[in-house]
Amino acid sequence: MRDPFEGAVRAHGRTVLAVCRSVLRDDGAQDAWSETFLSALVAWPALPEDANVEAWLVTIARRKALDELRRRGRHAVPTDLLDGDVHLAARGHASGAVELPGDRDLDLWAALAGLSDRQRRVVVLHHVGGMPYADVAQVVGGSAVAVRRAGADGVAALRRTLGGAGTDQERTEVGGG
Repeated sequence: MRDPFEGAVRAHGRTVLAVCRSVLRDDGAQDAWSETFLSALVAWPALPEDANVEAWLVTIARRKALDELRRRGRHAVPTDLLDGDVHLAARGHASGAVELPGDRDLDLWAALAGLSDRQRRVVVLHHVGGMPYADVAQVVGGSAVAVRRAGADGVAALRRTLGGAGTDQERTEVGGG
C-alpha cells in the first residue's frame, strides 16, 4: 500500500519547488508548486503502486510551470522588473522599499538562465533536487549517461560563468555522482 499523499508532499516538495523555480525563477514558482500538488492529489488514487512518485511529480511540476509561462505570454511584462535578460523577483513592501535577492543569487540565476534547457533541468533535478541520474533521465529523456554528461557540462558552464573552480569533492560528485 502506498504512503499517504502527505508523505509524498513532505518527501518531494523541495524537488518540486526546485523544478518550478528552474522554469519560472520568481514567486510564480510557489503558485506552480501548489498547482502541482493540487493536480497530484486529484490523480493520487489512480496512480499505480509501482509508480516512481518523484518522477511523476516532477513531470507535473514542469508542465504546471510551463503553463504559467504560457499564461504570462498572453500578458504584458512590466519593464521595470527586467534587468537585461534576467527577470528579477523584486518584492514590494508596504513602506515602498524593494527587497532583491542577494547579488550572488542573481548571478546564479543569470548563469542558470544561460544554460541550455536540458542542462538547467539536469542541474536542478540532480544537484538541487537530489534525484539520482537514472530518475533524472526518466524525467528529462535520454540515457543516464547522457544526462550525467549534460549535468557535468552544465556545472562546468556555471563554474566558468561564476568564476569558481569548485572543490575536489564537488568535482568528484559531478564526475561520479
